Amino acid sequence: MLTVPGVAKASTSLSGRLNRKCFCITLDRTALWAALDREAGEPGFCETLMASRPHLFSNVPVFLAASALDEMQRIVVAIERTAKLPAYRETVLSWAPEIAQRDFGPVGALMGYDFHLDDDGAKLIEVNTNAGGAFLNALLARAQKACCSEVDRALIGARDDHFETSVIAMFESEWRRQRGAGSPRRIAIVDDRPEEQYLYPEFVLARQLLLRHGIEATIGNASELKYDSGRLRLDGQEIDLVYNRLVDFTLDRPEHAALRAAYQDGAVVLTPNPHNHALFSSKRNLTLLSDPAALEAFGLSPEMRSRLAGIPRTTLVTPDNSDAAWQFRKDMFFKPLSGHGSKAVYRGDKVTKGVWAEIARGGYVAQAFASPGQRMIEIDGAPAPRKMDVRLYTYDGQVLLAAARLYQGQTTNFRTPGGGFAPVLVI
Repeated sequence: MLTVPGVAKASTSLSGRLNRKCFCITLDRTALWAALDREAGEPGFCETLMASRPHLFSNVPVFLAASALDEMQRIVVAIERTAKLPAYRETVLSWAPEIAQRDFGPVGALMGYDFHLDDDGAKLIEVNTNAGGAFLNALLARAQKACCSEVDRALIGARDDHFETSVIAMFESEWRRQRGAGSPRRIAIVDDRPEEQYLYPEFVLARQLLLRHGIEATIGNASELKYDSGRLRLDGQEIDLVYNRLVDFTLDRPEHAALRAAYQDGAVVLTPNPHNHALFSSKRNLTLLSDPAALEAFGLSPEMRSRLAGIPRTTLVTPDNSDAAWQFRKDMFFKPLSGHGSKAVYRGDKVTKGVWAEIARGGYVAQAFASPGQRMIEIDGAPAPRKMDVRLYTYDGQVLLAAARLYQGQTTNFRTPGGGFAPVLVI
C-alpha cells in the first residue's frame, strides 16, 4: 500500500477520477524483470517464465481512497471477530468435514479478502485461505515508475515497506501457535505440480525470502511428501512447516494422503489448513455473515454487525428455493460451495437453462450482485475500460498488503490485455 503525500484529505471521488483519467504511471517492466531475476536468484528466470504469463501484471496502478481502505479493514476485523464467537464456530463447523474440526492453533498464513468497490462503498465478495499473489505484488509495488514527482516520492518512500519482515513474523507466529516456542527450521511451499502453476514465480520469491532470513525452504509437489515414524519428509528432508497452496482444502485426494496424515497427527504445522478454511473461506459461511439476524443471535455487537453490511446478501440454493432464485437470477452471482479460483462461477443474467439445472440441484450459493470498480487503461494509445477488484492480504486480521486485479469478463482471469495484478496507491 502506498500513500501519496499532500492529498490525505482527498475524497473517494478523486480516486475515481484518477482511475478514469490518469495514465501517467506505468510499470517499468525492465526494472521488474531485473528484480525478479535478482530475487529469484536465477538469471533468465523471467525470460523462461514470464513470456508465458504476459498478462500477469498490468501497466497501471489503481487509486484507492484512504476511507475506502479503512472501510475494507473494518470489514476484515468484523469477520475475524465473528469467527471467534462460539456459536458461529459451532454453526460453520457443523457443515465442515471431520478433518476441519480440530484446531491446532494456526490462524492461516496470508489470508485474502476480495472486494468490489462501487458508489455504495466496499463490498466483500469472498474470503480466500490460500490467496495467491502477495509476494509478486510486493515486488510489483517496488518496480513502479512514476512520471509525477509527488507520486514518485511516495513510491520511493514505500520501497522499504514492512511486508518482508511481517511475512517472517507470520510464519514464526504460526509455528508458535502450534508448538509453543522456537522457530521452524525447514518450510516447504507445497502445491500440486508447482512448476506448472500459473503463480509458480511467486513460490520462488517466497522460498528466496525465507532463505534470506535463515530459514531453510523448498518448493514441493504434495504427492512427493512422505510420512513415516511421525515425520513428514520431502526429498528425504524433514519438514517442520508447510505453506499450503493446495486447492484441495480438505486434503481428500489420494495424492495428499501423507500430508493429511501428518496434519491429523499434529506432526507438521500446516498453514493455512482445513480448520482455517472451514472458519473463514467456505462460501456457505457468507450466508451467515450477510444475515444480520443470524449475527445478532451469535452475539455479535451492533457495531460489528453494521460493518458486515458490506457483505452482499448471500443465500444457499436448494431444490426447494431454486424456482424463486431463478426469478431473481439477473441480480445474482452463483458460486459453488466447493469451488475455487472463479471456477463454475456464473453471473445470473448469463446463466443458460442447462447450467441452471445443475445449480438448482444444490451445492451453490446465490450472492447479490456487487458491481466491480473500473480502471481505464491505454491499449495501443486508445483508452479502454477494465474491471477491478481489490484484495487485502492479511494475517490474524492485520493487513500486510493491498493489491488490485484488472480484468474483463465475469471474473479475474489473467488473460486480459492490459490486465493482471496492479499496485494500490492510497490517496
